[in-house]
Amino acid sequence: MNHFVVINSKSFGRLLMISIFVASAFIWFNFQTKVTPAFNEEEQVREIHMVTGEFSTETDEGKEIEAYRFDPGTIFLQKGEKVNLKIFGVNGDEHAFTIEGTDIKGKIQKGKETVIPLQFDKPGTYRLICITHKDIENNGPMIAYIVVK
Repeated sequence: MNHFVVINSKSFGRLLMISIFVASAFIWFNFQTKVTPAFNEEEQVREIHMVTGEFSTETDEGKEIEAYRFDPGTIFLQKGEKVNLKIFGVNGDEHAFTIEGTDIKGKIQKGKETVIPLQFDKPGTYRLICITHKDIENNGPMIAYIVVK
């Protein structure tokens, strides 16, 4: 017994449209770039790494001079952005610090990493100041700038 399926032109058009739609959806879905987020969607906290450094030299008269610095000297944040500023103490035994315009203060020790959580609600430039090396008489100024846009 032979069975034949007869498709008229109206049914063939519908079948063709459905087939094209299914094939297009399959191709689109399978060729999408698979994206893995760099941050946890629930809480995005960016890390910025900084180090303490020292420059030293000798003058023509034989006097040794030195200066302490944060590197990088300027960091940029967005208003409301959550950041962990991670400062590794390389030079200098200890650097007591404060961030102007905030209640943030602490200590950076040689060979250790200090993590400072930051989140600013107001745009501006905030100075990270080493209290130990606050001016030229104390081998400074050791200042980094936190620019919030």
